[in-house]
Amino acid sequence: MLNFFKDYKIFGIVFLIISVIIVTIIYNTLNVYQPLPIYQPAMVSTDLVDSTLQYQKKYHKITDFSLVNQNGKTVTQDDYKDKIYVADFFFTTCQTICPIMTDHMVDIQNEILNDDDVMLLSHSVTPEIDTVAQLKRYALKKGVNDKKWNLVTGDKKQIYDLARKSYLAVKDNPYASPFDMIHTENFMLIDKKRQIRGFYDGTNKEDIDRLLKDIEILKEEYAK
Repeated sequence: MLNFFKDYKIFGIVFLIISVIIVTIIYNTLNVYQPLPIYQPAMVSTDLVDSTLQYQKKYHKITDFSLVNQNGKTVTQDDYKDKIYVADFFFTTCQTICPIMTDHMVDIQNEILNDDDVMLLSHSVTPEIDTVAQLKRYALKKGVNDKKWNLVTGDKKQIYDLARKSYLAVKDNPYASPFDMIHTENFMLIDKKRQIRGFYDGTNKEDIDRLLKDIEILKEEYAK
């Protein structure tokens, strides 16, 4: 009888060790690091992409730009060099989705306030209305932190080209002039190589939470 319990004890210890090993393997398998996709024009709805890029499957990056922010400062791609950033398109007089988008961008700003790797960039789609002074009033009203978040205005064609050819973010307006846009609620996550790594509904709180998690995943990519 004693030998039976002794043998059972040995079996129990071996079984426990094997179980721990199996559980560890399963846990590690389920928690394998999964990098974020790198979005190309061919992966995005044709409504949002300039016709010249709709079949491009690789090498897509945000192009160089030169715009003016809420403080009258020229902002270029160099201000975002080696930064992860969230970009969107809006206008200050919008009464529909923009206020929600801006409030959610403020939430993101508060989360990344002390993170030197992450910034924000909002482009006005009505630069003729959104002057520097208008952007400044809007920035003060919304609590924009100038060190983290640029609201930019400038040449309308440049902004349109950025939206359609770089960020793949806004819809063409077939019933208006060549450089009028129907902006969307999209937020874009841009990596340190100026590649699009995610699209998010800027009016949806769950998508904002997902964006914040994806920022951490992207930061992990650079930590490796």
